[in-house]
Amino acid sequence: MSKELAPRQATLSIWGGEEGVRIAGATQVPVVNSVAFGYDDLDRWRDVALGDAEGDIYSRNTNPTVRVFEEKIRLLEGAEAATSFSTGMAAISATLFALLEPGDRVVSVKDTYGGTNRLFLDYVPRFGIDVKLCDTSDQDSILAEIDAGCRLVYLETPTNPTCKIVDIELLARRAKAQGAVVVVDNTFATPINQNPLSLGADLVVHSATKYLGGHADTLGGALCGSADLVATVFAYREVNGATLHPDSAYMLLRGMKTLQLRVERQNANAMEVARFLDAHAFVERVFYPGLPSHPGHDVAKRQMSGFGGMLSFQLTGGFESVKTMLPRLRFAHRAANLGAVETTVAPPRTGSHVELSEQERAAMGIPEALVRYSAGVEDVADLLADLDQALAHAAERHTRHLTPT
Repeated sequence: MSKELAPRQATLSIWGGEEGVRIAGATQVPVVNSVAFGYDDLDRWRDVALGDAEGDIYSRNTNPTVRVFEEKIRLLEGAEAATSFSTGMAAISATLFALLEPGDRVVSVKDTYGGTNRLFLDYVPRFGIDVKLCDTSDQDSILAEIDAGCRLVYLETPTNPTCKIVDIELLARRAKAQGAVVVVDNTFATPINQNPLSLGADLVVHSATKYLGGHADTLGGALCGSADLVATVFAYREVNGATLHPDSAYMLLRGMKTLQLRVERQNANAMEVARFLDAHAFVERVFYPGLPSHPGHDVAKRQMSGFGGMLSFQLTGGFESVKTMLPRLRFAHRAANLGAVETTVAPPRTGSHVELSEQERAAMGIPEALVRYSAGVEDVADLLADLDQALAHAAERHTRHLTPT
């Protein structure tokens, strides 16, 4: 994509990375389902295999369709380089294991996705790596742990599932003073709402399964950032083998063409839903950075261009109220996913943090009565009416249960 034109995000989502890859006059990127790529010229074959010439050797390493996806997300995040993975967790785990070694120290926050949290609690320490998980809301504590020295700082903002916000620019600046690598999970925000690299991060990871694909029909992951760091992780992924399939890359590319349209609608819908829930008598608390009452609202307003399509809320009556309410929703999938065109709901107890015990969730500030709500692109009036009737049903059942017979 020509730098002189300086295309904006919506245009990059559609055209970015696609120049020079179409064939036979096709307007869409081809799906290249070839495991290997042949060469009659053995010298060129060797040059390509060693990375001294452009080309592909084996699709576990690189593939033409996959490369277009990588280039598109690279452009959207404003990165020097990008690589891809079979899933978001493959991207996260490969990044950690490629960059860390025994004796290193990692500083992160407690409020990360359940799979990420499990990596930090159960797997990374097995390799002699010290992991410090800080209270996400205690910025001074995070800064103090960074100042104590670390190899890597891993952040997630907004966090999953309570949408806490951390100040990327401040934490990245302090981390750089220690020579640490800063990694930010940008899945919830998307590159439409937030670009961590412009705030000082070194690497950005995505579960491309979510907003990038946007249609809940394919898995994928991505890593963007400095060329040297991405190359290090890519070398690990070549051996690890968690490769993005060309068919999945094509599906992600198709979804990304409407990324800005979807995210803008989801931002607007989530804001309306959050306001509605915030005023509802049966909702104890709403977690959404777009609300002025949210503790991270000011930071989110500074580092995000939109507040995202994700929110969560806590119901009166505990998990029984969740069990009563969720089946009543007509316009929401009850499933462990997010970022799709359809609204999706899930309690962390069965979805994002099912790997953790109730005590571990409580230690992370995740109440059992929490509902994670991924706003889709439906008409918001229908979403509000649907929530209203489901909440009324749950409230009536709760009141009946409390009333003596």
